Amino acid sequence: MDALVDDTNRRIARRLRLERETRGWSLADLAARSGVGKATISKIEREETSPTAAVLVRLAAAIDLTLAGLLVKAEGDDGRLVRATDQAVWTDPATGYRRRQLFLRADHPMELVDVEMPPGQSVTLAAASYTLIRQILWVRDGRLVVCEPGRRYELAPGDCLAFGQPADVTIANESAACCRYVIALTRS
Repeated sequence: MDALVDDTNRRIARRLRLERETRGWSLADLAARSGVGKATISKIEREETSPTAAVLVRLAAAIDLTLAGLLVKAEGDDGRLVRATDQAVWTDPATGYRRRQLFLRADHPMELVDVEMPPGQSVTLAAASYTLIRQILWVRDGRLVVCEPGRRYELAPGDCLAFGQPADVTIANESAACCRYVIALTRS
């Protein structure tokens, strides 16, 4: 699986650069729009570092994509049938958060994502990543905590949570066991 993850990182780097250059943006332009440092973007594009989930979400939002949209564009396939062996897998180098894109097509309004959150880890995603989507989180195994401004949700296996208005969201596994959950989302 490591070779697949490394290949995904290479494809992400190339796609990010292509998206930036297609828009005629400099590194400074993308940095200003995303809030991600110019040096960080440059290292990602040169494949010198693996971006975290939080950084990828900010970069994707700056180019009007969801994280899933960026990952699928990086993979370059939009077939109706997505075999398990062809599903893009990406691992956040900072947390070990592993994301498998189960289904995404440019012409279909729904996406499905399978996520594994290691014990004691969390990911904070910026409000900008939720402005164009509606999503539901379904816990399959383990326990998960979702924190929005002023709200904390503790989820157990089988629980579902619909995300509210766009806000910074922290998804955390405060337990000692891995948590696995599915995200279903639609684009507005």
